[in-house]
Amino acid sequence: MGSKIYRLFEYAYIAMAIFSLYLVYEYWGENKTRSYLFLFFAVMAVFMFFFKRKFRKNIENQDKNK
Repeated sequence: MGSKIYRLFEYAYIAMAIFSLYLVYEYWGENKTRSYLFLFFAVMAVFMFFFKRKFRKNIENQDKNK
């Protein structure tokens, strides 16, 4: 059950990154500062996706080895 919850949160980070990139596209012509902020959020969300994925796989490997 825990693995499914971790996987759900991983994909929530990808959804947040996609939404942030959409907002970057929307605000690019109007407000560059806000665009850069959402671009930062998108990059961090992608980073967190890969970080959480690695963390989940490490836990799964530890559970298999026990």
